[in-house]
Amino acid sequence: MTVAFKSEEGKKEVLKYYDLLLTKGSLEHEKIMVNTSYGETFIIAMGKKELPSLILLHGSGMNSSMWIKEMEEYSKTHRVYAVDMPGEPGKSDENQLPFGGDEFSNWLNDVFNELLIEKASIVGISLGAWLGTKFAIRYSDKVDKLILLCPAGIGPQKKSFIFKFLFYSIFGEKGIDKLYYKINGDKPIPEIMLNYQKLIAKHFNFRKVTIPIFTDNELRKLTMPVALFVGGKDVMLHSEKTANRLGSLLNHAEINFIQEEGHSIINQGNEIRKFLN
Repeated sequence: MTVAFKSEEGKKEVLKYYDLLLTKGSLEHEKIMVNTSYGETFIIAMGKKELPSLILLHGSGMNSSMWIKEMEEYSKTHRVYAVDMPGEPGKSDENQLPFGGDEFSNWLNDVFNELLIEKASIVGISLGAWLGTKFAIRYSDKVDKLILLCPAGIGPQKKSFIFKFLFYSIFGEKGIDKLYYKINGDKPIPEIMLNYQKLIAKHFNFRKVTIPIFTDNELRKLTMPVALFVGGKDVMLHSEKTANRLGSLLNHAEINFIQEEGHSIINQGNEIRKFLN
């Protein structure tokens, strides 16, 4: 089983920067560690406990620090839990769970149980959106609303991305900066987050297996309200195919195809809150 970090020293550097990002945010938040069948899971929580629950799931090669700015707005109407996924460069268990089987969805079910959550809405991005979908298929009674941001597992991945990665890598740090610029839809990334992404890339064991595509029958099990947000400039996934497929299978799904957005489609908070509320 592969673990998240290449070395203990690299892990310390990534988690030190993680703590720095949490300290820089002036928002009051709670840090929670729960035990699951798949090791410890770290969670950032915000909002009154009596409010409806909202789960935030980050993408691969990242952790819950990506949600810090958005959590303040979400916490006005929800009890928000940003959850570090296992096997990713966060503070949860380092072991990377297999994409096949039910380990991932069972892990998230353990988190629900430990937090005493009977039902929650889920916002996931990329791999986190894949996990949200997988969980909602298996545990549909526990999902109120499902919001998918550039989800893996619905439309195919772009095989050309690996060639873009190799091309830009030739040019060293400037090339990597340009690659992240492309991933972000030809938009600059705040320097503090760009530096963090490059630090993670240096020390994280990225998964080398393709994320499975859900079957039509699996996706039809998503009977709860579903909203999809994809970008026309996504260099990693075929957004148009994702939007067309989900729209054809789920008549009730709200499909948002945003031509000028890339894979890191994290600025749709206002639209997501409209859907949630």
